[in-house]
Formats: sequence, structure tokens, C-alpha cells
Amino acid sequence: MKTALAFSEIDAGMLAEVGGKAANLGELARAGLPVPPGWVLTTDAYRRVAEGLETSGDTSGETSGGGLAERARRHLLEAPVPEDVRETIVTSYAALGDDVAVAVRSSATAEDLPFASFAGQQDTYLNVVGAEAVVEAVRRCWASLWTDRAVAYRESNGIDHAAVRLAVVVQEMVDARVAGVMFTANPVTGRRHEAVIDASPGLGEAVVSGAVNPDRFVVHGGEILERHAGDKRLTIRSVPGGGTERVETPYDGLCLTDDQVRALAELGARVEDHYGAPQDTEWAIDGDGRLWLTQARPVTTLYPLPERTRPGLRVYFSVNVVQGVMGPLTPMGLSAFRLISSGGAGLPGYGPADPLDGAPFMAVSGQRMWLDLTTAVRSRFGRAVLPRALALGEARTVPVFERLAEDPRLSVVHTSPRPVLRGLRRFARRIHAPSRILLALTRPKEGLAYAARIGEQLDRRLRLPDPATPVQRLDHAERLLAATFPAILSIMPMVLTGYGLFALASRLSGVPIADMQDVLRSVPHNPTTEMDLELWHLATRIEPEPFRKEPVAELVRLFEAGELPPVAQREITAFLDKYGHRGVAEIDLGVPRWSEEPAHILGVLANYLRMDGGADLVPSALFAKGAEAARSAIAHVASEARRKGRWRAAVVRFGLRRTREFAGLRELPKFYLVKTLAGVRRSMLAVGEHLVGLGVLDSAQDVYFLGFDEARAALDGGDLRAVVAERREAYERESRRRHVPRILLSDGTEPEALATNTVDGGLTGTAASAGTVTGVARVVLDPVGAHLEPGEILVCPSTDPGWTPLFLTAGGLVMEMGGAMSHGAVVAREYGIPAVVGVPDATHRITTGQEIEVNGAAGTVTLS
Repeated sequence: MKTALAFSEIDAGMLAEVGGKAANLGELARAGLPVPPGWVLTTDAYRRVAEGLETSGDTSGETSGGGLAERARRHLLEAPVPEDVRETIVTSYAALGDDVAVAVRSSATAEDLPFASFAGQQDTYLNVVGAEAVVEAVRRCWASLWTDRAVAYRESNGIDHAAVRLAVVVQEMVDARVAGVMFTANPVTGRRHEAVIDASPGLGEAVVSGAVNPDRFVVHGGEILERHAGDKRLTIRSVPGGGTERVETPYDGLCLTDDQVRALAELGARVEDHYGAPQDTEWAIDGDGRLWLTQARPVTTLYPLPERTRPGLRVYFSVNVVQGVMGPLTPMGLSAFRLISSGGAGLPGYGPADPLDGAPFMAVSGQRMWLDLTTAVRSRFGRAVLPRALALGEARTVPVFERLAEDPRLSVVHTSPRPVLRGLRRFARRIHAPSRILLALTRPKEGLAYAARIGEQLDRRLRLPDPATPVQRLDHAERLLAATFPAILSIMPMVLTGYGLFALASRLSGVPIADMQDVLRSVPHNPTTEMDLELWHLATRIEPEPFRKEPVAELVRLFEAGELPPVAQREITAFLDKYGHRGVAEIDLGVPRWSEEPAHILGVLANYLRMDGGADLVPSALFAKGAEAARSAIAHVASEARRKGRWRAAVVRFGLRRTREFAGLRELPKFYLVKTLAGVRRSMLAVGEHLVGLGVLDSAQDVYFLGFDEARAALDGGDLRAVVAERREAYERESRRRHVPRILLSDGTEPEALATNTVDGGLTGTAASAGTVTGVARVVLDPVGAHLEPGEILVCPSTDPGWTPLFLTAGGLVMEMGGAMSHGAVVAREYGIPAVVGVPDATHRITTGQEIEVNGAAGTVTLS
């Protein structure tokens, strides 16, 4: 490897030799873009100087912390620079000119990457003049690989410190009259091809470092959409002889002309076209008015776009967000969703020719599932119906949907409701909706028995002949996933009958629905609440000592070895036999179930057994109180209806009794669907074991990183280990994504990006479960291993049934996602926990230990 390379010798494939920044600069220079001349000192020079650090053991056995960073910095600042490296630096610098002013810039191998920019994590030295000054700046760049911030950033992105190397860019300084940064896609709204330019007089360091309030320009399609003048009170400029100075120089007006703004946007478009992805660039304009590009790297914060299969602007709605699963789905989990959606789409007559393709309205982006709602947005019927449906489960989406309806690009083009009504009629007929509604109204016990029979039929369909071949297992899985959803959907007409009668009771009595929430407390026949209560009762029956003393890892070891005390071993096994198909993120068949990884359940039991609480806090007692509150609420609503007529009171009582009979079944279709996914997961593990025997995979678990079609093709042999490794790495990267839009447009715009609901001293969301509670917040991002003290208020992104054991000890609930009928809201009401859902950024704006007040009737969260 050469120790120094000119930009013209560098291409994008040389990351290991020159680091991310230099690789990008070389790529830009080779593409003919206006990059100031320069060269790079390769990672080989860093490796040689850092050898003492590595062989001395400073980086072995210690992977994080200030001690490692401090020792590494000291070594790199004090170790001698090899003479040939010093000579290379001096010679290469001299080739740029006599004592030319240069920028000396760090270029790490973990920098300016497609998934993590590492912007500003290593150091840059500006206006460096003289060979010895360049050598010293190089040394300081090497040491900056080990700043505390760089170490922390690598750890947060899962990058091994020992695998990172640093090259150093030496580039001619641009004596900038004005400089700044430019994003070729809007980093706030996500809109693609909308350039956002920040500019300030002097060197760009003032903008990059945040030392100045710059001018801002927004450009799209050659049109300047926004011009905003910053105060620009500070200018950073070069000093003759080397170094920079900061000068306070109030600047009136804008520092760029419209022509310059458009020229910058055009340059940004050229850079983006070259890379095929949005770029974060740094630029400068010199005293002669010449435009220079000093850096480009991927914009890593943008959410990836779904692959567009139909023309025009599309509107996508996140399935993951509405299901409370913020992380990605495994490839086999996505493949299962496609099959499920194909079965669902076939009911109204819109199924695809190949079920493996998924429903035409399904899309994948960021390894998550999305619904294409464009037709509904552009339909008169959809605009009337969809907001009402969203209000039940995703209230935060309603105002976003209403704003989209004002976008002229999404004007109504479907004016007739006939196609939708025809599809709905086919859908209702195929799930036998009329007969199920009649059953719910006239013979509720038979309706409940029918719902139970669906589960029994599912259990029979899950059974496979023993032994089953891998082909038989794949055939069975595909048939099961495509057919199960239509079968379990036939329960929903009875559920909707219950909720429909709830709304009718409100209309007949004049009592607002918001004031009738107690009717829905402690409803029977809900498999999730039944599971939670059974888990609590389990904690009262088992031997407490190992759970009060031992850590969760030891409890897991004892359970898997069959060495827990006899009652605990027997009772926990029985619980997992019944509910072990459940888990966190359970809609993804690629993730383990409680039966496979019981740590979560054992940890919850340990928490229950360490609690001190009175009889009134026992969940069964709270559930009984909820049922009594529901009876009182029914009596109140009926008495209000009686004021308007005796028959109204009779209808209200009848209707609300049916509501309580069938509202709990709302969770049953998902319960059955998850059981199906767990059964397919077990079967696919056997396929994975077969593929390991063929040498196709390293581990049976790797099968979940294939689609069903790929698993079938792999039965003929081959080697998919590299494919699986690449997909696992991509999955881990996506798992670290903290933000997933609920609505995403095909041009990248996230309509909700700037919307934050606030009140004086707090936040607002959707009222979900009445009551007011003041307590200490506990922010939980992952329920596994989480501990919630009795009375603490659970603050979380969203929930699925894997979260609900925490509800038994929660004093209240604040959730970023969901609406009044979302899973978390339903369960909170049944437990009588005050809850507010759909609260934007709750997990960021509220901190653990902070005292907050949750008003579940008003939908407000007050911060202390």
C-alpha cells in the first residue's frame, strides 16, 4: 500500500486504505466535480504508529470507557512518527506548493458510511501552513480517533474499536468568502430532491460547528421555496501564516444571491445523481466567486423509500407503528406478512396472482411493512370513512390524513363509491358477516362458542404429518399463512357488533362515548388480559425464594435444566405450554417466543414476587373492581336513556351487555394469528436444520433470514451463508433506528415531521383510559428485563401483548403511538389504568424519575 495517494488515485472502493472522507473526495474528484486539490495519508501510516498501542494490550480486554480513550490518545500523541512517514508527509505537502495553506482532516474507515455518517466525531485543522505544522496536525488527527465522543458514537452504532483505522486528508484551503453545508434532501421533512442550504460569511466551520445562526435556503425544482436570514454574528476566517480567528461581524441581509443558491442546488443534484442517494455536502465560494465542494457523505437519517410500483405521489402508512413493533422484521417475517396480506386481499377480490408477492397495497421499506393508502386518500369515500376508522386505533394519524387531503397532488380522482362497496360486499359475504352479526345479537353464547371453535380448528390445521419433509413443511406454511387470516377475521363481525352497540347506546342516551369508558373495563374473553392475570396468579402459587434471590440469567438456567422448585417448574411449564407462542414483536415469525427464551416471563415473575403491596393492589381485585365499575356505568347510561324513553333504556342495557360480551374478542384474531406464526416458526426451524445439513446455512436460525421462496430454492443446495450474514448486519443496523414515520410519502416527505402536540407544562395525546394519576415516570423502550415499581407510570413507544405483564404494576400509561382502540389503550381500560396514547416524542420529552400527571380523560400529560 502506498503511504500517500492523490485524490485522482482514489475511488469509492478504497475505504479500508483511505477512510470514508477521502474515499468520497477521491470519487468526487474523479467525477469531475469541483474539489480543491489534495492527497491522503493512508491508514497504513496510522497502523504503524498505533502498533505500540495494540501490542501493548491497551485495546485488548477493554472495549469502552474513558480509560481506553485516554490511553490511546496519549500513545498516538507521544509515539514517534516513522521517518519514512514523516518524509512522505513533507514531500506530498510540498507538491501542493510553497507553504500553501491546507486543511488537515481526519478520514476514518468508520466515517461517511451509508448507515452512519460519524460527522464531526474526529478532528479537522484549518489553515495549516508549513510542513512541521502539517505533521503535528496529522498526529492530532490520529489521536482524535479516540476522543470520548468518537468512542461513544462507535459503540452506539455497534462498530468494533479495534477494527477502525484513520487516514488523514491534506487539502488546499479555500479562502472562502462564504461557505456552509447543503443537504440534497430535506433532513427535517425527508422530502427528496429538496435542497436545504445553510450559509454564512467566512469559513464553513462556523456553520458546521453551530457557532453561527446561518442563512437558510430551501430549493426544489430550481425554485427557491424559502429564504431565511440568520443573524450571522460570528465569522471564522483564515489568519495569514496559519490558523483561524473568530470575528464578530454583524451581517445584514442574505450572504448568497439567488443565482448562487440555484448554482449550489444544481451542484448538489449532480453529486446526488453520481452517488444515487441524497448527500450531506460542505461547500465554499472563494473571492473570485468560484464554487468548491469540500465534502460529501450520505444523509444517513432519512427513512428509506418503498419501492414504487405505481406512478404519481403515493401515501404509505406504517403497519409496524400501528402494531407497536418499531424494529425491523426478518426476511421470513416479511415473507409471512406478504402471504397473510394476500389471503386478506383475496376476500374483497384483490388478491395477487402469486400469494408470495403479497397484496398489491403492501410495500416494504426499511425492513418494515407499509400500507399504500393512496387510493383511499384520493377517494371521496375513503376521505369520509378512513379518518373515522383511524380515530379508533391511530388518532395521531387523523390530522395528518386531513392535511394530506389539502395537497393538490393528492386531489380526489375516485368519485364513485361503487367499487369500494362491491369489494366490501364480497368481503362481508366471505367472512359470513351477516350471520355472525345475527349470532352476536340473538345467541351470544353460541357466538362465543364459535370463536373458540376457530381456535380448535386452527390447532388441528397447525399439525403436520410426522415426519414431514422440508417441501411439505414449506407447502403447509404457505397454505396456512394465506388461509388463516380469512378464517380468524370471521370473528370480527361479532366484535364490531359489540362496539357498534356501544356507539348506539351513546346516541340513544346522550352520554358521550368519552364518558362511557368504564363500560369497557375488565371485559371478559380477552386472551391478553386472561394471560396477564394467569401470570399474576402463577406468581402467588410458586415457591418465591429463588425468584427473590437469583438473577434472571440464573433463573433461566435453572428452568431449562428442570431444577426450579417443583411447583414453579410445573406451573411455569404449563403457562408456557398455553401462552409460550407469545412474545415481544410477536408479529414477526423470525423472533423468538417466550417458550424459546423465557427470560422475560421469569423476570416478570421475579418482579411480582419482589413487590410489596396491599390486597387492593392485587390485579384480580382490581379486575373485580373494574367489572363493578362497568356495571355501575351501564346503569348510569341506561338511566340517562330512560329520560328520553323507556324503550331506549332497554335497548341501551341490551346493547351494552352485548358490548361487554364481545369487546374482549378484539384481541382473539391476533392471538390466533400469533399462534399460527409460532407454529410456522417451529416448522421452519426444521427446514433450517435440513439446510444446515446441506451446507447451505451455518445455523438453523439463519432460515429466518430467507424468504419462503428462497428457502424452497435452497433445498436444491448452494451456499447462502454470505447472504444471511449480510442480511443480519442490515437487520442489526435497522434495529438501531430510533424513529419510524407513521405516514410516509413516496417523495420522502414525512408529513408529521414538524407536528408536536404541547400544552403549557406538558404534552397532549388521545384520551384512552379515564382517570388521573400523578407518579414517577419510567421510560421503557424494551419490555424484556424492564422493572416497574408499583404505581410508576409506564412511558413507552407503543405496546403489543408482550408488554402487558408490566401493566399489572403500572399506575398509568403514556404511549407515543395508538388511538383509543389500540391494543395498549384497550388493556389499560380493562385494568383501570389512566392512559394517554398518541403522545408525540413522549419517550424523549419525559425522563425516568420525573414526576408527571396523566389525565386519561382529557388526554394530557403534565410534566413537573
